[in-house]
Amino acid sequence: MAKMTSAYANKVLRKLNDDKEFWAEKEREGCTYIAALDEEPVIPEYNYEEVAGNIAEIDEKILKIKHAINVSNSTNEIQVGNTTMTADMILVKMAQLNKRKFSLDMMRKKQAKTRINSGMYSAKKTAPEYEYINYDLDVVKREYERIDAEISEMQIALDKYNQTVEFDVNI
Repeated sequence: MAKMTSAYANKVLRKLNDDKEFWAEKEREGCTYIAALDEEPVIPEYNYEEVAGNIAEIDEKILKIKHAINVSNSTNEIQVGNTTMTADMILVKMAQLNKRKFSLDMMRKKQAKTRINSGMYSAKKTAPEYEYINYDLDVVKREYERIDAEISEMQIALDKYNQTVEFDVNI
């Protein structure tokens, strides 16, 4: 049993994934070889049981660490402003807010009136066309800033949680 923070657990996961890639590469390079009929083959050092065992052991550790992170993220509560949320709720809410922020960013960059460049005018229509926004630009800008601040507040709370809250990992 080991105690880990989410930040540390993610570092361990990166290391385990690097180790797993090492063994997977060893398998890719060693599981076959090419030899000419008139030559003595150079057979790479490869042991299936060793490689498969190491990969399975690493996968089991990854499984246990990810499960512990998920349990921690879904059970520990984090204070964000006046609201209490779990880490997994914060991650979902941040994704929702980031999508909304993207839309608001597009809206806040529009001009109140923009000439539509339609290329060639037809014989019937010689007057240029304009696109007008159908919302209060100041309201959209304020909403964008509010959402940006809310995301920042959630990110800071989540970062603090990831660095400080420990949970047990059965590895």
